Amino acid sequence: MTMARLNISLPRTLLKYVETQVHGGGYSTPSEYLRSLIRDDQKRKAAGRIEALLIEGLASGKPIAVNSAFWNKKRSALTSRHCNIRE
Repeated sequence: MTMARLNISLPRTLLKYVETQVHGGGYSTPSEYLRSLIRDDQKRKAAGRIEALLIEGLASGKPIAVNSAFWNKKRSALTSRHCNIRE
């Protein structure tokens, strides 16, 4: 993975906190610790988006039965549509 640099300024209290987290949390560098925080933030936001989509789906109308027949019909329609696009 190609890395890019980002310089940040922190008050001494935050810098001390980061250093404490690095030494006590099994991180080898402050960069590793910050990357971990960013990845965790990305996961939280993705989970929130999925939850919002699920709630939207639940509120979208009358429930339908989703079974093998449903998926076979859906697969057939998508395959047909894909084949028509390629022609």
